[in-house]
Amino acid sequence: MAAWGALLAIILLGVPHGALDGEIARPYLRTRYGRLWFVVFAVPYLGLAAMVLLAWHIAPGLTLASFLAGSVWHFGSDRPGQANPLGVVITGGLPIALPSLFHPVATAKVFATVAQVAMPELPQLLFGCSLAWLGAALLWRVRLGPSGRLGDLRVPAIMAAAFFLLTPLVAFALYFVCIHAPEHVRQISHDPARAPRVTPRNVVLRSLPVTGLTVLIGAMLLPFYGGSGFDRLLALTIQGLAALTLPHMLLERVSHGRPQAAGTPVLYRRACDAIGASRLADAADANLGRRRA
Repeated sequence: MAAWGALLAIILLGVPHGALDGEIARPYLRTRYGRLWFVVFAVPYLGLAAMVLLAWHIAPGLTLASFLAGSVWHFGSDRPGQANPLGVVITGGLPIALPSLFHPVATAKVFATVAQVAMPELPQLLFGCSLAWLGAALLWRVRLGPSGRLGDLRVPAIMAAAFFLLTPLVAFALYFVCIHAPEHVRQISHDPARAPRVTPRNVVLRSLPVTGLTVLIGAMLLPFYGGSGFDRLLALTIQGLAALTLPHMLLERVSHGRPQAAGTPVLYRRACDAIGASRLADAADANLGRRRA
């Protein structure tokens, strides 16, 4: 029951934080494409996600490794005031390295279910990287010395205890739902330059449409996964998170420090080019030109 609860918490309470990506893209795309802005946003976004889902079936091991590495960077860079690359890796590596060190067999079982490959034990490379992370984290703390604020250690200490006492999936759900997602939502809802329509009062309402669409797409994909009911949902959920993480990280990079320009961001245009969606944007440009004429 705990595993089911953790999985449902990830879906219902964790996924909505990424559902605000449309609100981040809105002010930059609507000024140029008008009513077509959401289509121009959704096609490359979902196209990139579909490519990742396809990669899970073509090269599951490589896709899993890429997802874990990307997650470390994403979790670490999402923390406020974190600019040092080593600090990003240490902060973001916590929810990946700790379950690998504390519960290697159980963690391998989760990864095997997600990637749908045989994994009787945790890969040595991942275990070695986790040990290296632990050593770097301890040295990082020593390097901070007495000047390091004790308050900064409370959350890592609590999460370390959670990953030690709880199963990997339950502890990860706790981290994802209680730390990562709320921090991301807090940053967006308090930054009108990135998402002008999102405020602390309406953030849940703004996330509902895309969250509902995401759950609907997931329900349509679920029959294509094998195994027990729980294993199918676990594989789809984590693979889906990986699929959404790529465009989510791309949009995050575009939106941070971006000037309030009317044109399409360069990185987003490149994402369109990667899946052939730039033709849609060109068509929207042409349509906009005709309306102005």
